[in-house]
Amino acid sequence: MTPDKRWPSDWVRAVLPTCILQAVAGSGEAYGYQIIQALKAAGFDGLSGGTVYPALNRLETDGFVSSEWRQGDAGPGKKFYSLTPGGQQRLQDASTDWNHFADLIKNLLHERNG
Repeated sequence: MTPDKRWPSDWVRAVLPTCILQAVAGSGEAYGYQIIQALKAAGFDGLSGGTVYPALNRLETDGFVSSEWRQGDAGPGKKFYSLTPGGQQRLQDASTDWNHFADLIKNLLHERNG
């Protein structure tokens, strides 16, 4: 895949919650812009707040992340997200499941191309 090609949106939608959980876990806590930047650095170009923030809200509603508003030093406040124990378990489970699923797809495609 070329660096400027975007992943199909249905693929991104499928993995976005797990990727957000990993981005938050990687830093211990993060605010939305940091999460977007971490995902972009990992190769998810084209993500916007309009995609990430609703997913963060669903993760919070489902109890996988918690949030806390903090006053900014020189600007507006920021909402920091951190994983809950349920979010840590969800990330672990999703990582295991996703790796197994990816192996199934790789094997299937290898059979087709092999």
